[in-house]
Amino acid sequence: MKNLFLSAAIILGGLTAFASTSPITNTIVKTVSIQDEYTEIKLEEVPAAITDALKKAYPDAVLSKAYKNANSQYKLDVTVGDKVGSLFANADGSWIKK
Repeated sequence: MKNLFLSAAIILGGLTAFASTSPITNTIVKTVSIQDEYTEIKLEEVPAAITDALKKAYPDAVLSKAYKNANSQYKLDVTVGDKVGSLFANADGSWIKK
């Protein structure tokens, strides 16, 4: 009877050790970045609709540089307080999320 219990314990112990191993998986992450070609323009060349939208959305913002691409989309380098960032807008003053 002892041998039967001992055999059952060994078999169950072996099965649980086998079940606890997890398979090794390799995860490959592929990053694709598309960079639009923006060329720097003078601040005076930024459409009034964009400057008005900037003043409305960020009254304390200071526009430091402006860029334009072939699709008439604008990239604005802006400083608000001690934070520096870039905003993107269409020629009509609507914001673009990128």
